[in-house]
Amino acid sequence: MMNKLAIAATLLVSASLPWQARASVVNFNFVGPGVSGSLDLTYGTSTDTKSGGFELTGITGTFTDTNNGLNLVNVPISALVPITHDMPEATNLLAPNDFSRFAVATGLDPVSNGFLTYDNLYYPNGAPPTASDYTLSGGLLDIYGVMFDIGGGRVVDVWGNGTPTGVGPFDYGVAVANHDLALDYVGGAVSQTPEPATLGLIGGGLLGMLALRRARKKA
Repeated sequence: MMNKLAIAATLLVSASLPWQARASVVNFNFVGPGVSGSLDLTYGTSTDTKSGGFELTGITGTFTDTNNGLNLVNVPISALVPITHDMPEATNLLAPNDFSRFAVATGLDPVSNGFLTYDNLYYPNGAPPTASDYTLSGGLLDIYGVMFDIGGGRVVDVWGNGTPTGVGPFDYGVAVANHDLALDYVGGAVSQTPEPATLGLIGGGLLGMLALRRARKKA
């Protein structure tokens, strides 16, 4: 029992530390109004030369969206949508080199100009500001986010909204679309589960229990 507690505590505390995010696969679970997902994001050593974000090389997991009659429940994720390296607006000097667009004919807010944006970048130490007119930062994903395919011509975009201080808790957004129509758009109130800080607290509690057991055994 002692060994099991030690292993569990070490794993949970390690998962909450920034250096642990250097592993090749990181799990990102999220939940929000009508949407949820469990993503395993794979990345290597390559980074976006402008933003410093790690470039994702693969994704697996499941996605759920019960809004707007979609009835998508634990749908398997098939692949990342390839990066297209589109040019951002001329006034946007902070957009990553991997900035990309996915055209949607109808259903998006006019401010989007008919596109969902993404860059498939992961920031273990928190996303920097990546748009000249948007100063909020922080979170594992930037404001363009990760786009993946769920079949039937449908894609999902998950992005981070950041905070004014770059410190969490962080808010995320989710959109579902095909090239013809925006099927769902949840602009915020989506959170990572569990929060990284919660992992640290759980792990710390297990370590405390382990220390107490050892002290009692010695006594």
